[in-house]
Amino acid sequence: MADLLNVDWMLTLNHLLLMAIAYLLAFPIGFDREEQGPRIGLRTFPLVAVVSCGFMLVGRAVIDSPGEQGRVLQGIVTGIGFIGGGAILKDDSRVIGTATAASIWNCGAIGVAVAYHHLEIAIALSALNFFTLRYMGRLVRSVTGEPVVEDGQTTKPVEVRESDNEKSP
Repeated sequence: MADLLNVDWMLTLNHLLLMAIAYLLAFPIGFDREEQGPRIGLRTFPLVAVVSCGFMLVGRAVIDSPGEQGRVLQGIVTGIGFIGGGAILKDDSRVIGTATAASIWNCGAIGVAVAYHHLEIAIALSALNFFTLRYMGRLVRSVTGEPVVEDGQTTKPVEVRESDNEKSP
């Protein structure tokens, strides 16, 4: 019981600072997605970054082997892929949510980079993701003249030939 109450407050503050950095770097991405619609946004993206950072901090604290820490990272990537998959929607003529799904994955990478004290990577990931979400849709629109849907992804309707509709005997 005494060990449970023995908290290294400097380490706690250090971890809290790292998680706050992960949160702040993911915030602009979440803000952009929130502006695009109510599906996934301001709460989800920073939380993905914070949780990814937290998992890696725990992994680094309790696992000595870099190979075993790689398994923690593998679990994070898989779990975030599952969350991102829920962001992708498809109807008859288009697929939306792919940029949002990729951004969720990116926020996980931001959290992991912060946990490993690679702020330069985390900052680059955040800036490039935000730039892509904010400005690439406009570039696509200006080049192709096509409308850009919710997250910058457009697809053209699939043409169905009459012979494709015939059933085989």
